[in-house]
Amino acid sequence: EMDDEDCERRRMECLDEMSNLEKQFTDLKDQLYKERLSQVDAKLQEVIAGKAPEYLEPLAALQENMQIRTKVAGIYRELCLESVKNKYECEIQASRQHCESEKLLLYDTVQSELEEKIRRLEEDRHSIDITSELWNDELQSRKKRKDPFSPDKKKPVFSLTLPRPYIVYMLQDLDILEDWTTIRKAMATLGPHRVKPEPPVKLEKHLHSARSEEGRLYYDGEWYGRGQTICIDKKDECPTSAIITTINHDEVWFKRPDGSKSKLYISQLQKGKYSIKHNHN
Repeated sequence: EMDDEDCERRRMECLDEMSNLEKQFTDLKDQLYKERLSQVDAKLQEVIAGKAPEYLEPLAALQENMQIRTKVAGIYRELCLESVKNKYECEIQASRQHCESEKLLLYDTVQSELEEKIRRLEEDRHSIDITSELWNDELQSRKKRKDPFSPDKKKPVFSLTLPRPYIVYMLQDLDILEDWTTIRKAMATLGPHRVKPEPPVKLEKHLHSARSEEGRLYYDGEWYGRGQTICIDKKDECPTSAIITTINHDEVWFKRPDGSKSKLYISQLQKGKYSIKHNHN
């Protein structure tokens, strides 16, 4: 057993020893911190100078990766430029083909309209019973210059034999023919029972059978509908593949593989200017 003095002495010794240990630990910790700090500063200086292996190895890997990605980006750029160039050339070619197609359709449309006007003029000519010689003579007489002081100028004639003044205007023969033509046309519109039967007009013969019924096209014994793939053929031209988009009363709209849209008139199919058939490819 220990007395109180021994216990107190022992406690003081332990406290002194603990204080010494704590002081040594603090000194060692400060020394270790300074050493580590100096090592980090030295490594930082090596990195700044570009000599540290820990810096050089990742830098070489990054540079190699950069070169690979730069090479890939250059190849991708060339491919993109080539793709844009091809797309531009395709657009130019499609625009030219569309322009040529529209020009042909416009030519056929104008030709059809002119043929229709000629046919109507032929009908009007056949509906008049006046010979063309009288028309030509009168037109030639009108083209000649007239002398304003000529004594042949016709004036109104006053009749003295009638109980009251009566004025007779001398009309030109061409004016009479024009009035007669207008009267004949008006009589023709009233009905067939008021006009003499006219000679039959020669109608244009259709080489092919084509008509539109309920949104479908009937052509030479076959039916065509919207969304079907057809082959359009024209003389002296290569056949063209297309898809039917719309069928109206007198025209058929279709779309080509390049996306351009055009139309065909049913009258053109009837006359044989264009021909179509199913494309089963």
